[in-house]
Amino acid sequence: MSTDTLSPTVHLIDDDQAVRESLALLIGTVGLRVQAWSDPLKFLADFDREGIGAIVLDVRMPGISGLAVLDTLVTQGVDQPVIMLTGHGTVEMCRRAFKSGAAEFLEKPVNDEALLEALQNAVHQHVRSRQRHQADRTARERYAQLSEREREVLGLIVEGLTNKEIGRALGLSPRTVETHRANLFAKLQVASLAHLIRHYAALVDADDAADGGSTA
Repeated sequence: MSTDTLSPTVHLIDDDQAVRESLALLIGTVGLRVQAWSDPLKFLADFDREGIGAIVLDVRMPGISGLAVLDTLVTQGVDQPVIMLTGHGTVEMCRRAFKSGAAEFLEKPVNDEALLEALQNAVHQHVRSRQRHQADRTARERYAQLSEREREVLGLIVEGLTNKEIGRALGLSPRTVETHRANLFAKLQVASLAHLIRHYAALVDADDAADGGSTA
């Protein structure tokens, strides 16, 4: 799994062996690993959903269509971007693919540069998305470590109150507020007020909204 994170993988699903081989060779020229699949059902059963990369999916295949595969991926919450390929494209097919969440829709014979550009954009998008999700998860884990009092102090910091104002609001001495402030900065691993607000203001707002909803 860690190797997938370091080296993005493109999953290529097409029932035509010649197409799989030529596209795999092309995609490899930009340093992307390729895992080719001839059977879309085997792909759905076995591919690594935790890996980083993108999916290149043929629309017309025996047994199950590429659009049905796309719908299954979306239903399962798979976040890897999907590029659809077809030799018999229609406006309706294209519209449906985008509506279902496809990142790109390309017609065969595929323009090499168009496919490589779409793939590189898709992989970069996926890497950024995973990084954001990881940062969000880390922030939530750190926020959960705060005591109730530290959360109260954090909420008032985010509102823009000074230590003295926070002390008056909570009935604490400025020195005690400063201690709570230092502790929460350490637990959240932030070095500045700007960093604190950028990464944790939304969690404070969500916490406040949840508290409000529970008392309503």
